Amino acid sequence: MSLIALVTLVVDDYDKAIAFYTDALGFQLIEDTDRGDGSRWVVVRPRGADGSDQGSTGLLLARAKDDVQRASVGAQTGGRVGFFLHTEDFARDHARMVAAGVRFLEEPRHEPYGSVAVFEDLYGNRWDLLQPA
Repeated sequence: MSLIALVTLVVDDYDKAIAFYTDALGFQLIEDTDRGDGSRWVVVRPRGADGSDQGSTGLLLARAKDDVQRASVGAQTGGRVGFFLHTEDFARDHARMVAAGVRFLEEPRHEPYGSVAVFEDLYGNRWDLLQPA
């Protein structure tokens, strides 16, 4: 069986990104390894239903190295929702994220496919918080 293990997200600062994803979104820091050249291998992953990171795709937080990469920070999907964070308890996670300062762009909606609300990460990338029906 194949799976997508990591998706790269270009960020401007490792520590700010780690803080946002772990504190505001509740992800786990899986790895933070100095690569010796000023860069780091930083992986965060959502916690699963059992509190572990098993089975979930991780984000490789990659600090922008040049002007082209810096220009893509926050705009990696052209302003579209590019990331989908599933939850088993929409109301709980929405309330926790609001309390942590996450900026939601809309009020929660209840659609035939589930409960959903669009939010922005630290950089303006758009995400869906989604509890499938």
